[in-house]
Amino acid sequence: MTHRTGGQILVDQLKIHGTSHVFCVPGESYLAVLDALHDADIKTIVCRQEGGAAFMAEAVGKSTGKPGIVMVTRGPGATNASPGIHIASQDSTPLIMFVGQIARDMKEREAFQELDYKAVFGSMAKWVVEIDRAERIPEILSRAFHVATQGRPGPVVIALPEDMLTDMADVPDAKPFAPVVMSPGAGDMEAFQRRLLAAERPIVLAGGSGWSEQGVGHLVAFSENFDLPVAVTFRRQMLFPADHPNFAGDLGIGPNPKLLQRVKDADLVILLGGRLSEMPSQSYTLFDIPGDGEKLVHIHPGAEELNKVYRAGLGILATPHAFAGAAASLPKRNRVKWAGTAASAHADYEAWSNPQPIRTAGEVQMSGVMQHLVEAMPANTVYCNGAGNYATWVHRFWPFRAFASQLAPTSGSMGYGVPASVAAKAIEPDREVIAFAGDGCFMMNGQEFATAVQYDLPIIVVVVDNGMYGTIRMHQEREYPGRVSATTLRNPDFADLARAYGGHGETVRKTDEFASALDRSLSSGKPAIIHVLIDPEAITPARSLTDIRNAALRK
Repeated sequence: MTHRTGGQILVDQLKIHGTSHVFCVPGESYLAVLDALHDADIKTIVCRQEGGAAFMAEAVGKSTGKPGIVMVTRGPGATNASPGIHIASQDSTPLIMFVGQIARDMKEREAFQELDYKAVFGSMAKWVVEIDRAERIPEILSRAFHVATQGRPGPVVIALPEDMLTDMADVPDAKPFAPVVMSPGAGDMEAFQRRLLAAERPIVLAGGSGWSEQGVGHLVAFSENFDLPVAVTFRRQMLFPADHPNFAGDLGIGPNPKLLQRVKDADLVILLGGRLSEMPSQSYTLFDIPGDGEKLVHIHPGAEELNKVYRAGLGILATPHAFAGAAASLPKRNRVKWAGTAASAHADYEAWSNPQPIRTAGEVQMSGVMQHLVEAMPANTVYCNGAGNYATWVHRFWPFRAFASQLAPTSGSMGYGVPASVAAKAIEPDREVIAFAGDGCFMMNGQEFATAVQYDLPIIVVVVDNGMYGTIRMHQEREYPGRVSATTLRNPDFADLARAYGGHGETVRKTDEFASALDRSLSSGKPAIIHVLIDPEAITPARSLTDIRNAALRK
């Protein structure tokens, strides 16, 4: 028991719960917290916009499985941060956002920047709460860390009235949070084993959050013990090593047609950790809804997700980490009816992910860029990206082989890659971090490159510039061929922009210029932008804009 301000009590709880980094844009509404952080053993990263700060906190939650922490001021600060809350919700990422609030005696008057946070964030967050007394801070923060991590992980929003933060209180600290791990029961595993051994064409689909490096190792062992093909869902490629002979590929946007057919033909689909939402399910076409469940085993830590969309013949309430450990302990089978299917699936993946045969319009071949990155960069390099057709090159042609090496929003949010890369480098400075961004994507949170410069975080940002919002233009050509509207962009020189910020800048206009540009960027020791100018026609690895337009005109 010590006599402390509310701000000091809050920061003490963050330390107790293992917080190492706080991402923020400062505001007068939580000055008492900022003052307490001054002397705390917590790294405070000051960002340039609340959206970038929230994306950084989400990236930490996604990488570590522990809640990322973001602090923003009231009103516009909170609404600026809302995209990060939406990402954390759809991506099942543990995150806690602290929002400054008006003084308690001004509530319900529409005071300066006043918001009803429960109304604003209630549909996105797992829990929204306002702390009205400093004595309750340890209780509420303990609950927040548990809510964010237990069951289906997600975001929590906590409003902090500014006068509450300066109140003095005597209150004991909480104990460090310890999430309850849901493990499958013996009966669950017996039923699972019976279904598995009765199958002839099984496949595992790994997805969701709540994994660990050890859990991925258990999944690998389970696949080896039963010679099972394993695919991963949209932007969850770090959940199984791509160079493993049982890896079948990723079930995302524009997946390998052979993988899609393999999932359709399977008589047992083991959906481990994920929800199989719109993107991996190919707009909910892979399975009947709700279906009879005969071919589906669904393992998920959130009871509300089981049988929510798809009827599961066997639903198991468990974290993916715990289930993978139990599955790896099942007796190994030296002979299975589906022997050889994993090797066949992996061969399909290797053929699909080979960039060498891919040729597109223009002087820069992104296939060549990706091939060089595969040859030059360490296997544990962290790749970050937002949304856009440019991301296809990373998802299809970089072989993810290390845990916590992919930071990308399954929610499809633009502007994510740069702030995510800043967070990744902040928490793991010894790993190489590369952010891919389209020209439109970069401009949404590119100002966080200044944050990388300020904190000496030498990230590499590859800006793939085709002078347009490429994905929307592609859809325009498919639906309204030849009628270009509101998708053209006029961009700055991104290499000059990097230098203006105090970083390193490179420009690539031909494929063979990329290798030396990357070498100079890495050796500079600074945050770097490599501005890659591509032909607008090179919209996908398989089809040009003209191909898409002509196909639409022939309809």
